[in-house]
Order: sequence, then structure tokens, then C-alpha cells
Amino acid sequence: MKEFGLIGKTLSHSFSKTYFTEKFKKEGLTDCSYDLFELEEINEVDEIFNLSHLKGFNVTIPYKVEILPYLDRIDPLAKRIGAVNVVKVGTERIGYNSDYFGFRKSIENWIPFELPTHALILGNGGASQAVKIVLQDLGITYKIISRSSGDYSYDQLETNPELVKSSKLIINTTPLGMYPFVQASPKIDYSLISEQHYLFDLIYNPIKTTFLTMGEEMGAKIKN
Repeated sequence: MKEFGLIGKTLSHSFSKTYFTEKFKKEGLTDCSYDLFELEEINEVDEIFNLSHLKGFNVTIPYKVEILPYLDRIDPLAKRIGAVNVVKVGTERIGYNSDYFGFRKSIENWIPFELPTHALILGNGGASQAVKIVLQDLGITYKIISRSSGDYSYDQLETNPELVKSSKLIINTTPLGMYPFVQASPKIDYSLISEQHYLFDLIYNPIKTTFLTMGEEMGAKIKN
């Protein structure tokens, strides 16, 4: 049997087990299984590595950076990003980052013609790391909005309305609005959003977060 899974702190929102179980069935991979592993602390990952049939796992909030010291090798792109969301387990524990490719393709396929020149990244945790590198590679400048670290705090953003107006791409990398806390949203002035804005949310459950809903109400284009 080949065992795969997902590690994270709270996984009640995750579609991963259903998605991969159905995928394995459709692909005829009857010797593969997928499970969710909730870890209160990252050091509990040693127990996951000791599973005899483990071949790999995905990594989600808040362990995309904290997993790094537990790996034998890190793919060059993941090392550049500074975060890992896929771990291959064999003779070595190797970390990769597929967030980069997913986010870059989504942006390039979604925004027509010219990409925005400036963006706001909401949040500065492990989920934001791949987003930063993609924007750099696409030539899009950005500012990071965070409660504790970044270019601006949310309170400072309130006194800089022009920053929201001029940043036509706004990306939420925080867990605010994720199931089951679906009413939550990043603290920005949504009245400053216009039809020229693109709002992207890394959250996929629910499909349309409060962040996206409020942006859509102001005429923005939205995507999760």
C-alpha cells in the first residue's frame, strides 16, 4: 500500500482526502490511500514520517515554512520561495512547492492583456511566499499588508487609501474567511475597490469568500 496525506493544524476545511480518494479510484490506483494528519505542533511530523507505507504528503497552514528543518533536501524553486507544500518521502525527504505553478498559471490565464503593475498581498505567512516570487517573476511590484510584519499594517492601510485604489491586483493569502469562519475577511476598505480591480483568494472553501463577495459587489473581477 502507498500512503499519502496532508499535514496542517486544522483540516476540517480540506477537500484533499475526497479529491485524492476519487482521483486514485478514477486512475485505477487501488494501492494508494490519502489521509488527513492534524498536527498541534510541527514536531509531531516525525510520527508521520515513521508511517511504514508513507510516500509523500501535502503541507498546509501553518507549516509550509516550519517543515523545512525536517527535510533532507529542498527543490531549488522551493528553496528560493522559502516554503514547501509537497514532500516526497523515500530514501530522502524532499520538499517542493507547487503553489508557484498553480498561482502563476491562474494569474496568467485569468487576467487578459496587460497584467497590473502593482499588487497588494494580504498576509505574510507561508502561503504568501510563492505569491511573492510569482509577482517578482511577472514584473509586478507589491506591498505586503500584515498584522505583525510587512510593509504596512491594516491600520496603516486605512490612512493610505491611494494604496488600495492604485493596486489593481489584491491577493488574500490569510486564512480569514476559510470554513467554518466564513464571515471573516481581511480588514480593508472595500469601498475603494473598482471595476479595474482583480481580487484573488488562496482560500478554496468556501468557493466565494466574504473577501471575494465584497470585491465583486464593487465591480471587481474575482477568483479563488
